[in-house]
Amino acid sequence: MTGEVTLPQVPSSPDGPGDLRVDAHTGARTFVVASRQERPNLPELTCPFCPGGLEAPEAYEVRFIQNRWPAMPKERCEVVLYTPEHDATFWSLGVPGARKVIDLWAERSAVLGARGDIDYVLLFENRGAEVGATITHPHGQIYAFDFVPDVPLRELERGGRVGEPGERLVAEAPGWRAWVPDAPTFPYALVLCPDANVPDLPSLDDAGRDGLAELLVDVLARLDRLFDAQTPYMLWIHQRPFDGGDWPNAKLHVEIVTPWRAPGVTRYVAAGELGSGVYFNPVPPEDAARALREA
Repeated sequence: MTGEVTLPQVPSSPDGPGDLRVDAHTGARTFVVASRQERPNLPELTCPFCPGGLEAPEAYEVRFIQNRWPAMPKERCEVVLYTPEHDATFWSLGVPGARKVIDLWAERSAVLGARGDIDYVLLFENRGAEVGATITHPHGQIYAFDFVPDVPLRELERGGRVGEPGERLVAEAPGWRAWVPDAPTFPYALVLCPDANVPDLPSLDDAGRDGLAELLVDVLARLDRLFDAQTPYMLWIHQRPFDGGDWPNAKLHVEIVTPWRAPGVTRYVAAGELGSGVYFNPVPPEDAARALREA
């Protein structure tokens, strides 16, 4: 495996778990996972992530589990439980609790990345029903791909540039800064980036992990204060591929977006945007940064 990516062949079994298809027209890669149609929507009586529940039979602080409804085969989809507290949020964990999650993210990145069949480890969180979360208990997920997905690959091919904050700076923590991108797709979006050239989570030292924990707690609390509600958001972490390539431009960073453009008001991505790949943002990023600074 090298830094160059060859599109995979379409699997021969159309109904197998995690059936990877490649669109002949666009080159887009899609996993067709019919089994996920059987996934339960919202648990009615008990939370499977609370201690004593289906996925957490014993007490824990943070833990990972295999996803019972994986999008890909071969134990490449995991769930990360941030806390045993059902009604917590990521920011309510405080810096010590957030640091435990970051340590587990780094550990799982290293373990999965060391596998010969893994090229890229993506960590992400969907919070809120508006972005598809089916369980409210604080948790995130890990997808370990056997190729480098297109979005991080495009970033790497562009030199790994994450931009500069300028007047769009929102918050700082030791060794880290958070800002609104200069051309965000969503009205309220954030990039969190270390000052040093750190390529991936396993390479982040103690001070860097503490700084990331502090900044995540800070900006996620700002989102809730901004809208005076538990704001739905999507969070993902891009890092260096684990495919054995050099990737000298890889730089660890976190991206966070919310679908809301006002309290409870969703910003929909419509046909003109999806059909063109050009997006129309109703909130100037400088205004978004100012609102988040003041939150």
